[in-house]
Amino acid sequence: MEDKSFEQDQLVVFELSGESFGIDINAVQEIIRMQQITDVPKAPMHVKGIINLRGKVIPIVDLRDKFGLVQTEETKSTRIVVVDVTGCTVGMIVDAVSEVLRISKDQIEDPSAIIESYEKYLLGIGKLEERLVLLLDLGKVIPEASQLQAVA
Repeated sequence: MEDKSFEQDQLVVFELSGESFGIDINAVQEIIRMQQITDVPKAPMHVKGIINLRGKVIPIVDLRDKFGLVQTEETKSTRIVVVDVTGCTVGMIVDAVSEVLRISKDQIEDPSAIIESYEKYLLGIGKLEERLVLLLDLGKVIPEASQLQAVA
């Protein structure tokens, strides 16, 4: 049996509706402040629209809508996390970005049916001393990334 304690993942951790979520740092292109989003007619409900990021038009997904969470007002901590999903650039609105975290493979458990609302989007659950971090599979969270890129 291989020793997983030395294998580590580096994650960007963000907050959404009081929960901590982590995504692979290699997928994150940048983190920007919230800005004006242009609506796109007939886009899926969780697609808030598009922004112009230094000359590149990118679609913006609201993770609260995607996960069926209650909408709240934007705060000064609200951010857009710009990620690469299967070669497509997409922005995700989150409540706040909290940290970059190293987590060893032995601290990650498989997602369980206990977290039914998120289970289909998860790679695993990171167990830290003081909290749990839900590790998202961006390919499952935004499977339509290539179509969204076409909209943008």
